[in-house]
Amino acid sequence: MGRSVLVTGGNRGIGLAIAKAFAAQGDQVAVTHRSPVEGLPGELLPVQCDVTDTAAVDAAFTEIEDKHGPVQVLVSNAGITDDGLLMRMSEESFTRVVDANLTAAYRVAKRASRGMLKARSGRMVFVSSVVGLTGSAGQVNYAASKAGLVGLARSVARELGSRGITANVVAPGFVDTDMTRALPDARRTEILGQVPLGRYASPDEIAAAVTWLGSESAGYITGAVIPVDGGLGMGH
Repeated sequence: MGRSVLVTGGNRGIGLAIAKAFAAQGDQVAVTHRSPVEGLPGELLPVQCDVTDTAAVDAAFTEIEDKHGPVQVLVSNAGITDDGLLMRMSEESFTRVVDANLTAAYRVAKRASRGMLKARSGRMVFVSSVVGLTGSAGQVNYAASKAGLVGLARSVARELGSRGITANVVAPGFVDTDMTRALPDARRTEILGQVPLGRYASPDEIAAAVTWLGSESAGYITGAVIPVDGGLGMGH
């Protein structure tokens, strides 16, 4: 049997691509989701969980441990957006996004560390965004939450590295998902004009970076931020 892998928010988009990539390697993969899901590949274990609820996170890990064993690879991917200009952004909007994107990552990392410390081995990968490095008008809350993942991961890397646990960040740029396909053509063209490679990433390209960081081949890499953004954020 492969390793026990958890991908939060792994029921769609980038998270689903990551989950399927680990499963294709023979790993036992669980994915958390908030709403009921249909049509997930049979090799994935769906676990309902609101990552903003500490008790729900603990219950999800307990279920995964019962079925797959302690989580050996954690991919913290779940997140939300609630865009708006600073002057119009409510405090509730700011704190809700930070809770779902950053505090939730702390919750799952803390819970995963329990089994990883006992095993003296583990991989944590946090899915951030190029926006967390470059900033983005209208995304103060989202950018702050994604930037915070870098500090979180690097602190975990320093704190748990002596126990064989690595913590890294993947920072995607614009990815070809349902969200970006729904953008107006003019906005899509504008975005592509900023990307040196002149195209969107596929979810599989993000998954490739995440699975590599979760592998034995990346055992001496920790505290790193790996951009998968077509050159959009270079220099940051």
